[in-house]
Amino acid sequence: MFLSHLECSACRLRHDWRRLQNLCTACGKPLFAIVDLAAVRQLDFKPSSLGQRAEKTLWRYREVLPLPTAAEPVSLGEGGTPLLRAKRFAEDVDLWIKDESLNPTQSFKARGMSVAVSVAKYLGATKLAVPSAGNAGSALAAYAAAAGLEAHIFMPRDTPRANIIECRELGAHVELVDGLITDCAAEIARHKEHEGWFDMSTLKEPYRIEGKKTLGYELAEQMNWQLPDVIFYPTGGGTGLIGMWKAFAEMEALSWIDSKRPRMFSVQASGCAPIVRAFERGENFAVEFPNAHTVAAGLRVPKALGDFLILRILCESNGGAVSIDDEEIMQTVREVGAKEGLFVAPESAACFAAFKKLRASAKIDDGERVVIFNTGSGIKYLDCFGSGS
Repeated sequence: MFLSHLECSACRLRHDWRRLQNLCTACGKPLFAIVDLAAVRQLDFKPSSLGQRAEKTLWRYREVLPLPTAAEPVSLGEGGTPLLRAKRFAEDVDLWIKDESLNPTQSFKARGMSVAVSVAKYLGATKLAVPSAGNAGSALAAYAAAAGLEAHIFMPRDTPRANIIECRELGAHVELVDGLITDCAAEIARHKEHEGWFDMSTLKEPYRIEGKKTLGYELAEQMNWQLPDVIFYPTGGGTGLIGMWKAFAEMEALSWIDSKRPRMFSVQASGCAPIVRAFERGENFAVEFPNAHTVAAGLRVPKALGDFLILRILCESNGGAVSIDDEEIMQTVREVGAKEGLFVAPESAACFAAFKKLRASAKIDDGERVVIFNTGSGIKYLDCFGSGS
């Protein structure tokens, strides 16, 4: 393993990775796992060698992941998801779909939880807790069960029923809360010390983002180490977006890619769009979005801990932020299904709608290669569809 230390994403204070850590002890901002890339470069860990590896999960990138070599990963086969050419949704643009719905528990959340649970177990955690609007809870329940650890999941009462059932059937302790994911996080904060829980909330520990960064490694590998021109990503807590940006920097340091970056577009629901609002105002932080509501449960995050990181990425990449209303989101779920044969999650449908909006306004050029991330399966959201639809 080549993990060197943990570093605060804001004040850069170093922390020891060898003990369970949540946020920076000085400023309370998220911690990043820092890999000794100079040491990694001395290995036979190169793009040409990856194709020869039998391992097809995200653990094929083990050299840049934060688990000691002697430790067994907690894995359910996450990663290795397909990159599909969109044939009918946009015939005049080179559009691709990274389909994360084929992960365990049917969402991209499996990537982060595989790595985070693996490291938490290695460092001695026995009880894990997370606030979740759905898929993160499902993923923690699955990986905690595989690791033999307790999972305590706090969910808004109106979380999609499929996620609630899934968490319970996977053996997790589920508490339903009247309110939003922020209210669930507050419940965990009130009880975690007394109960002995380790908080696995988005960006409140350093390793979920390490699993998510494999989205960037995998995408680059599937595109023959040429990054796309544009990426659309549904943004709640933002770990996927932040993780990919971290991966791009690591791959450049390894001389796997050049300095060119995709324009990154953060997509949110109109009923909960703190990043969009802050980006449009030119702000560095996003204030909490009032009265947050949307059918896309994963986008109902009124205040993201990593807001400053997301906004920085959007600016550095010359990208942007787009909001889509719920009616258009649900219409687009059906359109993508009818044209591409994919039952995408509402969060991802918002990205397809955002792509159409920017294409219509000539902000996406004919010759650009575009990737949309489908972060989960629509099957988890049957509550959103009427019986006659």
